[in-house]
Amino acid sequence: MAEAEVGSGEGKPQEMSLKDKGNEFFKAGNYLKAAALYTQAIKQDPSNPTLYSNRAAAFLNLVKLNKALADAETTITLKPQWEKGYFRKGCILEAMERYDDALAAFQIALQYNPQSAEVSRKIKRLSQLAKDKKRAQEVQNLRSNVDIAKCLETLKSEMSEKYKSEDSWKEMFSFLVETMETAVKSWHETSKVDPRVYFLLDKEKSQADKYAPVVNIDKAFESPHTHSSCCSFLRQYAEDSFSRAACLVAPKSIIAYPQ
Repeated sequence: MAEAEVGSGEGKPQEMSLKDKGNEFFKAGNYLKAAALYTQAIKQDPSNPTLYSNRAAAFLNLVKLNKALADAETTITLKPQWEKGYFRKGCILEAMERYDDALAAFQIALQYNPQSAEVSRKIKRLSQLAKDKKRAQEVQNLRSNVDIAKCLETLKSEMSEKYKSEDSWKEMFSFLVETMETAVKSWHETSKVDPRVYFLLDKEKSQADKYAPVVNIDKAFESPHTHSSCCSFLRQYAEDSFSRAACLVAPKSIIAYPQ
């Protein structure tokens, strides 16, 4: 959580300044009142970087990020060698999920205060977040750019040689491509793949009210026994439903008993 700068009084007790009042409300969690008091203080002392820094912290806690960023920038302009302005900016950019920009701000803050453990922790955390974000984007690009039909070119050639009817093998090949594209899309959107077997039912012979084109097999890989029973069931299902082709889709992590 962002914290406001707290000043120390010297000499005789005196009436609390607007900044000090703002700090009290900030510590109490009343960030809206704190921001209002900092604003009043800024009107009286518009060149005080601490006031903008404190208001930036209040705005950050209120999730008014654009206002918070503007105050952090003003803090830096008024006192460019003060690490607190860059720290505020980094925290706000982090909240905006602009991790690269936040990291740059924290690195500048560290230059002005190399002993700051807080800034060092931020840099370490954001460096890891930036790496994770980049890795996730690379995975997403790979997922969305998979050309299933191209990956199955060898199978396509084998099918064209094996089956005499061109319409027949083309229909089966299209079924396989569409099935795998659906699985990849699901993986892309949810980061998981449900173990299922998809069947290309015969339009004329299959009983649509009795046989579904998709069968869930989430329990099939729990043990050698369930796997064997599932394989027997699927073979019989394919025969009884007059399926022309079948495609099993399952995450590699659950396959432990190959048949």
